[in-house]
Amino acid sequence: MTGQGVDRRSQGADAPGGGRWDEVAVRLGRIARALQDQDNAQDTLDEVVRAAVRAIPGARHAGIMMVVDEGAVRTVARTSDLVDLVEQVQCEVGQGPGLDSLHRHLTVTVADLRAETRWPAFATGAGGLGVLSVLSFQLFVSAEDLGALTLYSPEPGAFDQESVHVGQLFATHAAVALAAARREEQLTEAMRTRDLIGQAKGILMERHKLSANQAFAVLVRSSQYGNTKLHDVADHLVRTGHLPTEAHRAP
Repeated sequence: MTGQGVDRRSQGADAPGGGRWDEVAVRLGRIARALQDQDNAQDTLDEVVRAAVRAIPGARHAGIMMVVDEGAVRTVARTSDLVDLVEQVQCEVGQGPGLDSLHRHLTVTVADLRAETRWPAFATGAGGLGVLSVLSFQLFVSAEDLGALTLYSPEPGAFDQESVHVGQLFATHAAVALAAARREEQLTEAMRTRDLIGQAKGILMERHKLSANQAFAVLVRSSQYGNTKLHDVADHLVRTGHLPTEAHRAP
């Protein structure tokens, strides 16, 4: 067996120090600021994989897999089409370093897939695509959203201890930036929904001489009757001037 799964909590104490690591800290600080400057969560994801290839020694390609859609796993950012193909292999065979990192909270290294025995189906598929070395880290995005940052190289033995240490620090910065981007998007969406519902209430209040509470009750009834999100009911009313169902015209 080549490579090994490493609990990231056990790695920090062995990290080397000195001027070289001061330089790494400065570089990662710049990367962290660049990640925080992205406009939305998807831009942040895309910048994470690009920055990972620049920052982590040995990396040639990078991708992020996340748990989405009621437990399904998919690739949400990648630096090349090769990443999509390799991570598709993981999802199809249900095994691989990225999935182990994602679900088991591990940092996983693979020195040479040609000698790998932990995931034989993945090793065969990914090796056939020209990938030999793999390094994967779990991203703690939130309690509900898990992700894994996985790095790939066509060279055997591409990732050493420096790659692991830098990658663990990088993954921490990336997770913080992604969590912040998600929170900002959620807040922005909540504000948009509130404004949209306010517009819809205003239409009903003016048209049918309703109070704010009565107008809101009409929107809620329409949402319940049509099994439609309140946001979508309000959006339909604002765009068309009508509720989704004639059954819920205001009195």
